[in-house]
Amino acid sequence: MSPRRSYDQYCSAARALDTVGDRWTLLIVRELLAGPRRYSDLHADLPGVSTDVLASRLKDMERDGLATRRRLPPPGAANVYELTSRGRELLPVLQALGAWGEAELGELRPTDAVRAHWFALPMLRALRDRGEGEGLVEVRLEEGHFHLNVGAEDGPVYGDGPAPGEPDARLVLDTGTCAAISRGEVSVTDAVRDGRIEVTGDGALAKALREA
Repeated sequence: MSPRRSYDQYCSAARALDTVGDRWTLLIVRELLAGPRRYSDLHADLPGVSTDVLASRLKDMERDGLATRRRLPPPGAANVYELTSRGRELLPVLQALGAWGEAELGELRPTDAVRAHWFALPMLRALRDRGEGEGLVEVRLEEGHFHLNVGAEDGPVYGDGPAPGEPDARLVLDTGTCAAISRGEVSVTDAVRDGRIEVTGDGALAKALREA
């Protein structure tokens, strides 16, 4: 395990960067906000990270109390990584960073990797900003599906793939619209009104989106 590097400054921001300022750490947190993940899944959804760097960052996160590793019972029988409560406290940090980065996102470049669930945190932020309450939301894009636990206080805030069970709301939209929401160019409400998002479901969240 590599020794901790420090800015050696008596400042809470500097101390925070001592822990999460290394390249890839916050993106690993982004992935683990979806719940327990296997090493192979993390490596697949973090294109560009080497196996050595990923292993090192995960060890550092375990040492710093941000993540833990456990073995799933049979038939899973695999090691998974998951965030601790301390690690989950980084959600608003990532949300704030994402909001700040809206102006930097721009259009999708030919060299950009993309995963459907990378839109989960911007969509979660957009729905929370509406203040419509809690609910399970499934989002369907061309690249794939993900689901959001809007208003969740504990546990995963989103997940890759379709929602487990019947969601309170199901949103169908194209990637261009989802990217526009991520860039702050359009709100979820306006996209629904303009017919760019199809909303189905009988939950309170679905009704609120349709009636906005």
